[in-house]
Amino acid sequence: MKDLKYLMSYSIAFMAFLGISIGGVYNYLAVLYTFIFIPIIEIIVNKSNEKFSDEEKRNRLLDPFFDILLYLNIPIVFGIFFYSINKLTIVTNVSEIIGIILSASIVMATNGINVGHELGHRKSIFSRTCSKLLYLPCQYMHFYIEHNFGHHINVATPEDPATAKYKQNLYSFWISSVVKTYISAWRIQLRLLKVSKKGFFSIKNDMLFYSFFQFLFLIGIYYSYGFYITMLSFLMSVISFLFLETINYVEHYGLLRKKESNGRYERVKPHHSWNSNHTIGRIVLYELTRHSDHHFTSSKKYQVLESIDESPQLPYGYPTSILLSMVPPLWFKIMN
Repeated sequence: MKDLKYLMSYSIAFMAFLGISIGGVYNYLAVLYTFIFIPIIEIIVNKSNEKFSDEEKRNRLLDPFFDILLYLNIPIVFGIFFYSINKLTIVTNVSEIIGIILSASIVMATNGINVGHELGHRKSIFSRTCSKLLYLPCQYMHFYIEHNFGHHINVATPEDPATAKYKQNLYSFWISSVVKTYISAWRIQLRLLKVSKKGFFSIKNDMLFYSFFQFLFLIGIYYSYGFYITMLSFLMSVISFLFLETINYVEHYGLLRKKESNGRYERVKPHHSWNSNHTIGRIVLYELTRHSDHHFTSSKKYQVLESIDESPQLPYGYPTSILLSMVPPLWFKIMN
């Protein structure tokens, strides 16, 4: 019964749907819930660093409940996306338009990209396909390649676009990470093609397919809704992946691995990612906040991720940390 707490992972999507349905100032309901209500609750609720026994881990890994929770996000994300753009066809008030776009974007990031990230680490083709599908409305399918074949190898090094440098502000990081992540994804893809002795137009060129499907997705919106809504939907996509990059910023800010005498970097360890045991953020984001354990053993499913004592701890939960990162002087003062 205690695992029913993970149903809270749908709470942001529910608030977005409720707010957009009511309209007016309620279009901001998901924004207020994510960045005001959750931070306040996290101050009140005690942090949790429980450990699992080997038997508990086995039981949790065999329980289909945890996987079902993930797959249900596919209709939720696409449902919110299309519900939002349908609402945007009839809303003319600028403030309401902004509210709808922000609320939908948060859902696309938390229930879309975040869940896609979790499924992208699974072994089955089905799970990985679902992962890429969740990246589609966010126009960030290349993240699958760079994250799995780049970030997890290069994390906490200057070679990793998703690791923010010490004293680098969030807005500089947005530009560097978005651009370098895309370039890195293509480099990794071309290297994989070369290793497998396949040409650029091979069926193995996933980046080519990602580009095609994302373009086709936008074309479909254009023919169904017109240019104006297509631009607004693209803006939703941009905000959603900037939300992801802000989380990347918070997760790895200023942390570096040592370079050994042989020129290689030391193995990824728990102290190379920021950890957070703030309970609500953990549940809502499928334990993403236990990022140190995730990087230490990337194949671990979210339901068995644990708090590692030697990992650096964020002073606040993810929603509060995201807000702080948007004010660089305040962020530096607290984090440095």
